Amino acid sequence: MVSKNTLQAAPYTDLSPDRVLDAVESCGFVPDGRVLALGSYENRVYQVGIEEGLPLIAKFYRPQRWTRAALAEEHAFALELSSAEIPVVAPLVINGESIFVHDEYPFALYPRRGGRWPELAHPKDWELMGRFLGRLHRLGSAARFVERPTLSVARLVHEPARLIVEGDWLPDYVLERYITVVEAISEAATQSLDAISPRLLRLHGDCHRNNVLWTDTGPHFVDLDDCVMGPAIQDLWMLLAGSTAEISIQCRDLLEGYEQFMEFDRSELLLIEPLRAMRMVHYTGWLARRWDDPAFPSAFPWFGTPRYFEEHVQELERQLEAMGGPALVL
Repeated sequence: MVSKNTLQAAPYTDLSPDRVLDAVESCGFVPDGRVLALGSYENRVYQVGIEEGLPLIAKFYRPQRWTRAALAEEHAFALELSSAEIPVVAPLVINGESIFVHDEYPFALYPRRGGRWPELAHPKDWELMGRFLGRLHRLGSAARFVERPTLSVARLVHEPARLIVEGDWLPDYVLERYITVVEAISEAATQSLDAISPRLLRLHGDCHRNNVLWTDTGPHFVDLDDCVMGPAIQDLWMLLAGSTAEISIQCRDLLEGYEQFMEFDRSELLLIEPLRAMRMVHYTGWLARRWDDPAFPSAFPWFGTPRYFEEHVQELERQLEAMGGPALVL
């Protein structure tokens, strides 16, 4: 049985600023001593000043999360997109390599790219975002991932829910409700995916607004750490926000740009609420899996409390109802 005390120990304890600087220096750069930690929980990401050059972004991957082959496939996808002039921040390639190891820490270096959070306040912004996603998916459809995972109910619902139940996270008085609602979500999501049988593409996988930087020339995408095989709608729905009417307009404008480059199967709109439910279950499992990392209790102090799980179960029950509602109308 997995419990709070047997989860993977914190992997970044020994990743000191000096080690970060030494890692960057091992790739042939001369750091100027400035190290700025950037917001990241799954990995550790730093901006490192470089003498006589622009700062670099050093990303230290969580040990044992991905195989080297899976990381290489992520990097190859990013570099393929970048070569096609699709605005993705790709890793630096040094002497034919983009994955480096220093003191057993796997890491990659990226150019620093500026930008702001995308407000997407105008129809033209949505159309522009859609064009870039359409181009990304068109290239993503040209091949398949071999080492990266495929979006599935097993990975996003069964595995995290098992961790929550077997890890003794749930108060006794919500345990049965949690099991019941997760089983219902699993069954409904499986039925939706089986009924539609969507085409699977290489995706960004975690395409929410915090992974998009906006400039005067439009968006560029960052952090392909969760790239997977999955349906196109997975890279679209997390960008949408607001009332049903607002989301309908946003999606219409997004697809106006998207379909200039890539055909979109409108039946995939039926997957928005199932995918949202799957993400909700997965998110809680992710927090539990990472709880021994000191960054998590300090950043998410509300997690694991009885009140959190009471509200989480209520949210899942409401989401299950939403899964039975009508599809988005454009």
